[in-house]
Amino acid sequence: MTLTVTSFYAAILALFYVVLAALVIRQRFKHRVGLGTGTEPQLLQTVRMHGNFAEYVPFLLILLALLEIQQSPLWQLHLVAGLTLAGRLLHAIGLWRSSGTSVPRFFGMISTFTALIVGAVFLLMK
Repeated sequence: MTLTVTSFYAAILALFYVVLAALVIRQRFKHRVGLGTGTEPQLLQTVRMHGNFAEYVPFLLILLALLEIQQSPLWQLHLVAGLTLAGRLLHAIGLWRSSGTSVPRFFGMISTFTALIVGAVFLLMK
């Protein structure tokens, strides 16, 4: 069995992860901070954008792969993956704009949590 849908979204999310990592590297270079975040709020925001992505995406990709292995309908796979991708993008945009609350960040987390819940429910229904 090939995991075509999971592979497609994993590739897109991997590229997104590299972009977030590059933003962290750029901020570290700019502020000459090798470890931690120093006293730079923009570096802290960038590190959290990258870290938050790294905390949620692997688990979501595991859910997606399990759904695909169990031959879930295509619409279920794209729903979970689309919510994941949209959620992580919105969260990054929101956190890039402000370290406080923001509409994109809020909807990014709602989308991410919805992907987790929906993916789990689809698996439990199998």
